[in-house]
Amino acid sequence: MIVVLKKGTSDEQLENLVAWLKAQGVEPDVSRGTDITIVGLVGDVSKIDTELIEALDIVEKVQRVSEPFKAANRKFHPDDTVVTLKNGTKIGGGSFVFMAGPCSVESEEQIVGIAQRVKAAGAQVLRGGAFKPRTSPYSFQGMGADGLRLLSLAKKATGLPIVTELMDIVHLDLFDDVDIIQIGARNMQNFELLKEMGRLDKPILLKRGLANTIQEWLMSAEYIMAGGNHNVILCERGIRTYETYTRNTLDLSAVSVVHEVSHLPVIVDPSHATGHAKLVLPMAMGAAAVGADGVMVEVHNDPPHAKCDGAQSITPDQFDVLAAKVGKIREAVI
Repeated sequence: MIVVLKKGTSDEQLENLVAWLKAQGVEPDVSRGTDITIVGLVGDVSKIDTELIEALDIVEKVQRVSEPFKAANRKFHPDDTVVTLKNGTKIGGGSFVFMAGPCSVESEEQIVGIAQRVKAAGAQVLRGGAFKPRTSPYSFQGMGADGLRLLSLAKKATGLPIVTELMDIVHLDLFDDVDIIQIGARNMQNFELLKEMGRLDKPILLKRGLANTIQEWLMSAEYIMAGGNHNVILCERGIRTYETYTRNTLDLSAVSVVHEVSHLPVIVDPSHATGHAKLVLPMAMGAAAVGADGVMVEVHNDPPHAKCDGAQSITPDQFDVLAAKVGKIREAVI
């Protein structure tokens, strides 16, 4: 349920309304826009008397929301959410961010060198895996704590914020220097992990599951936001279909759908979506064309010898080209 307030409602009137609503057993979520103020009600609203609320002088209208996701719903929060990192980088609200780096951290020379190259090409965030979920138990699982340490060295050398995946809450203490915590596709519905993310004061990058609907994806975001952390970034990384020519099927329509029904920023990962380096550029350009808030691209200095996902990784030189071409697409559509 959402309560739309009349223009000119004072802070005191709003505070009184919020206090009264809390006394009714629901949790109000206030969103102040440029023209209107909306109070979203989260919880059991079945016993709320809508006629009583509508009769208040400060209330314009009351509307029930049919979708199960509330906090992530654009009806609750008409303006785009803009996630601001500690260094001032903004994600959402018309900005466009490049997140780039290797699938897996392998050495100090590798991660620092790649960080320097992608930053020079325009990347604002360094991606790199320290803990790696792999289908095979015999595949490289990442460097763990040592990988996080090397990411911190690359951050210190370049100033780039870090995004990396958290697989288990027991490792959270190691993530103090991480700017964006990634929840991977395989953990999208790890609800206990999502609840823990809701208790943090740190941006969360939530990847769409391998075979999950958009509503299920948004409901996972809801778990995080219900805990109090509204700094959620969604990432479309392809879903599993019958197609075998690509690793997954990139659902670019999800970007437009999410922007229509939710206020959260959404970026696209063309590397995991396609599984082929040659497809990363056209899909990144497509992501920019449909209005994505950024792209996450795997960049490796020596893809044939990468310990993880070399086939879908592009070189720093190729990233230079990608950043320039995506920039031109952005200029054409904004």
